[in-house]
Amino acid sequence: MSRKIKFSLLYRDMWQSSGKYVPRKDQLEKIAPAIVEMGCFARVETNGGGFEQINLLFGENPNDAVRAWTRPFNEAGIQTHMLERALNGIRMSPVPADVRKLMFKVKKQQGTDIARSFDGLNDPRNIIDSIKYAREGEMIAQAAMSLTYSKVHTVEYYINLADQFIEAGADEICLKDMAGVARPAWLGKIVKGIRKQHNEVPITYHGHSGPGFSVATILEVARAGVDYVDVAMEPLSWGTGHADLLTIQAMLKDDGFDVPEINMKAYMKVRKLTQEFMDDFLGYYINPKNRHMNSLLIGPGLPGGMMGSLMADLENNLESLNKWKAKRNEPELTQDDLLIKLFEEVEYIWPKLGYPPLVTPFSQYVKNLALMNVLQMEKGRERWSMIADNIWDMILGRSGQLPGKLAPEIIELAEKEGKEFFTGHPQEPYPDALDTFRKEMDDNGWEYGKDDEELMELAMHPEQYRNYKSGKAKEAFETDLAERKAETESSASNGEASDNGCADFSPARMNVNVNGEEFEVMVSCNGHDTNNNTKVTPSNEAIPSQPLTKGEPVVSPLEGKFYFTKDSSEMAIKEGDKVKEGDILGYVEAMKTYNAVRFDKAGVVARILKENGSEVEEDDELVLLQ
Repeated sequence: MSRKIKFSLLYRDMWQSSGKYVPRKDQLEKIAPAIVEMGCFARVETNGGGFEQINLLFGENPNDAVRAWTRPFNEAGIQTHMLERALNGIRMSPVPADVRKLMFKVKKQQGTDIARSFDGLNDPRNIIDSIKYAREGEMIAQAAMSLTYSKVHTVEYYINLADQFIEAGADEICLKDMAGVARPAWLGKIVKGIRKQHNEVPITYHGHSGPGFSVATILEVARAGVDYVDVAMEPLSWGTGHADLLTIQAMLKDDGFDVPEINMKAYMKVRKLTQEFMDDFLGYYINPKNRHMNSLLIGPGLPGGMMGSLMADLENNLESLNKWKAKRNEPELTQDDLLIKLFEEVEYIWPKLGYPPLVTPFSQYVKNLALMNVLQMEKGRERWSMIADNIWDMILGRSGQLPGKLAPEIIELAEKEGKEFFTGHPQEPYPDALDTFRKEMDDNGWEYGKDDEELMELAMHPEQYRNYKSGKAKEAFETDLAERKAETESSASNGEASDNGCADFSPARMNVNVNGEEFEVMVSCNGHDTNNNTKVTPSNEAIPSQPLTKGEPVVSPLEGKFYFTKDSSEMAIKEGDKVKEGDILGYVEAMKTYNAVRFDKAGVVARILKENGSEVEEDDELVLLQ
């Protein structure tokens, strides 16, 4: 009798690996019945990771979306699963334990069956906490091992990890090949080693297709003993995403496995609807290059899940860098130039940082530090001259234990900066915080929501939730979308191919309605305003109508989103505050990390020039100091 292999559809990760946003609630409700009708999925990924933050960013209640999205699968008997980041929950930074515990209870009540928990460093302490919390919340605890390929990540290393997780109560194991760099034969040995000790434990393989190994890898792990294979489907498979359902089903069927049949009429409906969602607005946030497979990814090992956002980051940083170069009459770089420099820098710094697995958030940390190094060195500055607080936390052990040893130069840099290394449990520095967020909700008159889901959302994503509640998130999203539509139309009308990734996805319009106001907008590619045409810009970039104040400006060191604080324990600066050299002015969030902006001398804050959450460019003035 042939062995069964079951399929899991990555409908959340498909979008996240391709671009920035996921479909709206109404779109998810529209497509779910057709996914059920396909008849080939035992599981569907319905939320987790950045899902809630993404909904908040375009002004939609994520809890309503999750409940509506999971319901059809629950009713059809298809298991639903989510991705969570252990110590980081479903965000990029550490989460208090009481918030983590509440998350699992909320997600179960919202209709999510399985918690796929991974830690970016594979620190067992973080994942074992998640296993415990998931089971307390009555979810299936699936422990995920972040796969990467280096001298410290051996077959024995991963078999031993699986043993620890299963002993701690994990119901299942997931092999999370986030960059798709696991060599097929190597990974087959890992699966066989786990199977030898734990024949009854279900094993899932999750892999990205970017470097090109994925099809061979799936065949190898299927033969070695996995039970579930994660797949994607057109028009969002391959490239930075995942292997396609049709290819994998045909390959495994030919090899003698018992795999489910696919209702092709329903398949075409799902594919058609997905394309419609891209045509609606999601395609404006998808770079066409993310559809390409690239064997250059074997070297840096960057994961598919972050390549979608990486290309957007590169576009923004390249524009900023080239503006800097143009002012100094230096030759500009192309995006490919910057990409190759980034890949080379990742390969250079990764061993020096102790080989953190290149998975969220640490893939972003390594990539961000590499990109920051490249940008600084292009400007004639030193490598390591700007390291974000989140990255320091990784280096110092506050996020968990690194698999390898730090290079001496990194240790020396930490000592020079007066940093202290941490050896305790990673959860210790982050005390319970739900009472603080309860008070905020009470003070604002906000409802806690069904099963305290709104409380969980505020505690998990404070800034995004506040912007959602105030309407700022929706306003900023609609403005950004209007700009992208206008840019595409401008390129099309000039007979140019747009390089923002949306030319193929949506009919362009010249008259754009933003919050009830009509704009006639013409914007050329790369942000250059030609012929003095109007460019819509966010309304919250500076505090309006303030009297002129003398003082010395403190400027942003990089482009991103400016915040005065990054958590509820900090107090924002105010006009009139006395500050010392080295005091924190605020933070610039760039590429999902918070970069501290410090005063370089003492003085009095004479005037604040930017609002919390403002988009800033490098050298934008933030405050005036007297």
